[in-house]
Amino acid sequence: MSAEADALLIERVKRGDQRAFELLVIKYQRRVERLIARMVRDTDLVADIAQETFIRAYRALPQFRGESAFYTWLYRIAVNTAKKALVELKRDPLVPEAAFMHQDDGEETSRVENELSDGETPEAVLASKEVAATVNAAIDALSEDLRQAITLREIEGLSYEEIAEVMNCPIGTVRSRIFRAREAIAQRLRPLLGTRGDERW
Repeated sequence: MSAEADALLIERVKRGDQRAFELLVIKYQRRVERLIARMVRDTDLVADIAQETFIRAYRALPQFRGESAFYTWLYRIAVNTAKKALVELKRDPLVPEAAFMHQDDGEETSRVENELSDGETPEAVLASKEVAATVNAAIDALSEDLRQAITLREIEGLSYEEIAEVMNCPIGTVRSRIFRAREAIAQRLRPLLGTRGDERW
């Protein structure tokens, strides 16, 4: 569905068509949950915060003027809802990395091993998992602003303009945050990839 289709659905919602809003939820739920999961990293909270995001969006929709893309507007609500939930719960937004390491044991590991193709050695899979774990740890170690910016850019694929709107800051600040986040990630990856200090990856 394009932005035009979103606009048509939004108009239907404003006229009282709840089914139209359900279609918007279906379209964006996974992306919103993925964004929240990157901020909160507590799987028990993600669905609740996503639900609260859509409730807030539904209530605020009559004020939506279409000056930005619907999903940019929705992401801003998701980010604010996640921040509010973290403040209310007085939780650290990051679960220790060790808690996630245990999830890779057992079923997940055997599934990966069973799916090895001829060109993939166990060593290559291990190295790739190590790189992924290093990237995740590097993202987790970033300040909230840097983590949010790199998540919106690299995982959600938003443009710099859209990120500036979601984060409510100038585009120059967005560029700076993404650059600093990439540098921090690259610094952690260099020992694994054997790249020099003047190379990013």
